[in-house]
Amino acid sequence: MSGLTRMLRLIAILSGVAVLVTPAGAQDRPRSGGELIFAVPSEMPSYDGHREGTFGMVHPLAPHYNTLLRVDPNDRTGTKIVSDLAESWTVSADGRVYILKLRRGVKFHDGSEMTSRDVKASYDKIVFPPPGVGSIRKGQYTNVEAIEAPDASTIVFRLKWPQASFLASLASPYNWIYKAEILAKDVRWYEKNIMGTGPFLFVEHVKGSHWVGKKNPNYWDKGKPYLDGYRAIFMKDSAAQVAAVRAERAHIQFRGFSPAERDSLVSALGRKITVQESAWDCAAWVAMNQERKPFDDKRVRRALTLALDRHQASQALSRIAVVKEVAGVQVPGTPYATPPDELEKLAGYGRDIKKSRAEARRLLREAGVPDGFSFTFTNRGLPMPYEPVGVWLIDQWRQIGLNATMATIEASQHVTELRAGNFTVSSDAQCGYQVEPDLDLAKFQSKEISHNNYGRYTDKVLDELYQKQSRALDPEERKRYVREFERRLLDEQAHTVITLQWHRIVPHSAKVRGWTITPSHYLNQQLDTVWLSE
Repeated sequence: MSGLTRMLRLIAILSGVAVLVTPAGAQDRPRSGGELIFAVPSEMPSYDGHREGTFGMVHPLAPHYNTLLRVDPNDRTGTKIVSDLAESWTVSADGRVYILKLRRGVKFHDGSEMTSRDVKASYDKIVFPPPGVGSIRKGQYTNVEAIEAPDASTIVFRLKWPQASFLASLASPYNWIYKAEILAKDVRWYEKNIMGTGPFLFVEHVKGSHWVGKKNPNYWDKGKPYLDGYRAIFMKDSAAQVAAVRAERAHIQFRGFSPAERDSLVSALGRKITVQESAWDCAAWVAMNQERKPFDDKRVRRALTLALDRHQASQALSRIAVVKEVAGVQVPGTPYATPPDELEKLAGYGRDIKKSRAEARRLLREAGVPDGFSFTFTNRGLPMPYEPVGVWLIDQWRQIGLNATMATIEASQHVTELRAGNFTVSSDAQCGYQVEPDLDLAKFQSKEISHNNYGRYTDKVLDELYQKQSRALDPEERKRYVREFERRLLDEQAHTVITLQWHRIVPHSAKVRGWTITPSHYLNQQLDTVWLSE
């Protein structure tokens, strides 16, 4: 690798911009054919995109589906909204009515035509789920008053108030359009079955082994997809994933690798590897089950966050893990992020760690928690960044007299246990598909609103602040409400703990073309634009 290439990569890493290292004379014209092989570090709890929140479902399944809108697959910022099943849209003068015109002639994989009836049924399931049916993003749509299908090619969303982020919510990579006829017969059918309109047809899923899709010859976007098919290989072990890419048994692992893994692949493969890097709309959080003592006491929760030396961790962990910046509830440097000097006023963000830990010990004594108190920290079974962050957390809590023991469980089972409340303190993550407060903060509303509020708390003040920031059309007013939300969530009530922002690194075979990294590992997974150079 040339000195210029190294310099460009260093600049890109420091600025959080994607970096590409591509071989000379790369082909620019898409080539048809071939099977894309990619590794997936975890499997899905179910097949239902409306119910799940894990990339382990999105990566294998997204190619079977379409959404109303999508984020432009060529946009590295992950913010440009473009059409998918809806080819155009208009917004009323008062900002409360969104009218979307659907493409005609789109077929489900069984040959039946997709209409507004299917879109309405899908969004009714997401926004107004029936009893017993989980909708993990229900809290993002509290503003939706009604969903209408006035004719076969028109869908209308009526809002209670203007909401600037609403188009972004319609571009959610999880909001797959399902077949209304199927949902009417069994609203939970999609938890175990596949039927979409996407660029690839379902072939098979062998649990613990692989997922296979093949080209949809009748796809509505003529000329796509370019690939004949794809094969997702489930590999939990990070070393095995790296070995697969190094040996060219897999082209890519879309979620990302650690800095050391990136360097080893570049060293081994040279011009055969391409590296893309980006800021990551993901942060490592800690969920504390407030239905279990002593974590129902905010003094104890506050002590857990005060114990953390985030600034030292940013320097140390970023060398070995996919975490980097000290962060609040928004990605650092983005419009609604709290400036570093303001962030340092929150519990656990100050630079005087001795003072913070002394306060943490005082709060634990005041709450009646004995020195040496033991609890289990439940960690997600993915090496990056959960393992190093988990080890660091346990060490930090030990320094205020807490004895945490880490119990690591398989990724999809981890989600199941969090939902059921079968934990005391656990790793958690808030990963968005766009950097937008409505999307990033929805998780932290009361448990009655948010199905992935794993702290299991009710906080009507937070709910009200969420609505206020969502309705505020003036950016400065909205910033104030986001800051109030952040202060109550992380400081005053310490409902949850955030550690560090993630940093995304995707080294892949230089044969893979047409895929662009974004700040979200949920985006750009339909694979319709991807092709292999040979």
